[in-house]
Amino acid sequence: MNSLFEYLIRLGDDSLILGHRLSEWCGHGPVLEEDIAMTNISLDLIGQTTSIFEYAGKVEGKGRSEDDIAFLRYQKDYKNLLLVERPNGDFGVTMMRQFLFDAFRKPLFERLVNASDAQLSAIAAKSLKETIYHLRHSSEWIIRLGDGTEESHQRIQDALDELWKYTAEMFVEDEVDESLLADGILPSMKGLKEEWMATVNSVLEQATLTIPTNNWEQHGGRNGKHSEHLGFILTELQYMQRAYPGMEW
Repeated sequence: MNSLFEYLIRLGDDSLILGHRLSEWCGHGPVLEEDIAMTNISLDLIGQTTSIFEYAGKVEGKGRSEDDIAFLRYQKDYKNLLLVERPNGDFGVTMMRQFLFDAFRKPLFERLVNASDAQLSAIAAKSLKETIYHLRHSSEWIIRLGDGTEESHQRIQDALDELWKYTAEMFVEDEVDESLLADGILPSMKGLKEEWMATVNSVLEQATLTIPTNNWEQHGGRNGKHSEHLGFILTELQYMQRAYPGMEW
């Protein structure tokens, strides 16, 4: 197994699938300003995907482009977190999903900036600048909704209760991570979960929200085992390339 290629696929798939999910809000946001904000975050994520998959194609060495990797794989070959493929639900569900992911991505990219692989480090440095904004944006909405009206509080609490079980998967390390850490390609991820938890606790406290006590954990995405939701995403995402092979914008 090419561990670096596999790691890049995981990074890229997280950005690709969440970016596509957010794009579904285009034209449907609760207010115009927020509609534009979510669309811009989606574009940031797709931009990250392009850079990551372009590098992944070079690492793989089989002549695949970023478009080939993004659009011409089967469902089992996608390695994104289950969290990012969850349906948008209402605005509160979308913001909670985004916040839990952003709080993870920021410290991850901060560590990847120090990767010994120069290209991975450069991608992380650029992506970090965007992710800092993403986290600030989603954090502010979590606080506003949680400490808002009775209805907004209940909806965002329900979203947290539903999505919490998918967060543990972000911190699972397997042979891919261990191999890259051992080879010195990846920097140490020590303290990543604790930093994520500190951010989450701080924001949820301000939002007057309560972390669920149920410790059930849902895994599978990193191994290509997905929910039925990913299939519907890929049906839309891959349509043009499947219908018109090799097309370019």
